[in-house]
Amino acid sequence: MSHSRVQSRPTLLCTPITGTTVGQMLTEMRLAKEIGSDVVEIRLDCLRNFSPRQDLEILIKQSPLSTLATYRPIWEGGQYEGDETKRQDALRLAMELGANYIDIELEVAHDFISSIYGKKPDNIKVIVSSHNFHNTPSTEAIGNLVARIQATGADIAKIAATALDITDCARICQITIPTIGVAMGEKGLVSQLLSPKFGGYLTYGALETGSIAPGQPTLKNLLDLYNFRLITPDTKVYGIIGKPVGHSKSPLIFNAAFKSVGLNAVYVHFLVDDVEMFFNTYSSPDFAGCSCTIPHKEVALKCMDEIDPIAKKIGAINNIVRQPDGGLIAFNTNYIGAISAIEDGLRGLNVVTVTSSAGSPLAGKLFVVLGAGGAGKSLAYGAAQKGARIIIANRTFKRAKELANKDGGQAMPLAEVENFYPEEGMVLANTTSVVMKPNIDATPIPKHALKHCCLVFDAIYTPGFYKKRKTLGRL
Repeated sequence: MSHSRVQSRPTLLCTPITGTTVGQMLTEMRLAKEIGSDVVEIRLDCLRNFSPRQDLEILIKQSPLSTLATYRPIWEGGQYEGDETKRQDALRLAMELGANYIDIELEVAHDFISSIYGKKPDNIKVIVSSHNFHNTPSTEAIGNLVARIQATGADIAKIAATALDITDCARICQITIPTIGVAMGEKGLVSQLLSPKFGGYLTYGALETGSIAPGQPTLKNLLDLYNFRLITPDTKVYGIIGKPVGHSKSPLIFNAAFKSVGLNAVYVHFLVDDVEMFFNTYSSPDFAGCSCTIPHKEVALKCMDEIDPIAKKIGAINNIVRQPDGGLIAFNTNYIGAISAIEDGLRGLNVVTVTSSAGSPLAGKLFVVLGAGGAGKSLAYGAAQKGARIIIANRTFKRAKELANKDGGQAMPLAEVENFYPEEGMVLANTTSVVMKPNIDATPIPKHALKHCCLVFDAIYTPGFYKKRKTLGRL
């Protein structure tokens, strides 16, 4: 994916206002301004008892921000089911009362724009919108859609489509006219986060999660988590590929780091189904690298141009860097971070080992790994390098056996771990996805099986630690 658009002005942040009363809407407007929005979208179809002249007079005149009037009919995903003439009359009235933007649907745009010809003030812009709640059209179909919107006399085109795959976002971001491009749903999130990079006229940020539009980011996250105001056409894009991926805390860590050191980069969640298709689509140097999590740590190996020797030995990766020539090189740093944390934990417990004080507290200890996927491979390799005795437990015994043989360890079925008490003081490391959604109340082993462990390490951090501790019992 590449882009050639030149951005002449910052992308605006627009907050949908969806209160059911005028009072609620005014409160939401003030909150949007306080958080940092530029524009408020007044969703007139959300008002329970709408009196056009009275309510619009208040909402437009008392708004602390620029206003975008939208009165979305049910046939375009909104809530209005009444007379079409009355609906368009309300939008014309909003224009007369000073709204900065009017959003009208493509299906009726030609007649609406004709009806205001010669009456529209120069400082008011008409957005003509098209929503597709089924999929994202082909590049050719999007081009035809843009042409249809331009033919109506629109000032701004809005195209909202449903992303069935993260690669659908690329087609939305490549529209080269001033536009509002939105790929809806969790797989379309990056189209909204990266709107300033691709010259989007504006993007939407909700006041809270569970907004009126599927997959819409919150205004607070756009500004505070993703540093939205710092994104430019030259911003490098990094992220984490996985499925699921929304739970990852990586954007929180990396975006704070980027901002701290002044690096023109952003880090996002990439919800990826097909790894190869993802890398083929996002092949621009601007997409400079990514982290890699479940379930792609192993399959992503096949897409690499070069693999660090240790990552190759482990058979799983977690960091991918795009080189200047466009090639991808992969590394594995999981084992360093995890093993270092486990060693620090053991030292904090003053665990006695057979090694000198200068050696690893893992040397000679029994190290049980739950799971034989990418993370399991990393921990088994790291622990073996430190001199630990390795046991791999996995639901599929064949995979456990293959990994155990590779690292000079033993294998067992996962179901047998709860009755496995070879010695006191063993280390247990969970790398299974058992506790992840939708099985957040499940655990890979029952709490009584932990009593012979001196330390338990969990590579899966969702649900949170306190939720797990409540389930497993205090160690």
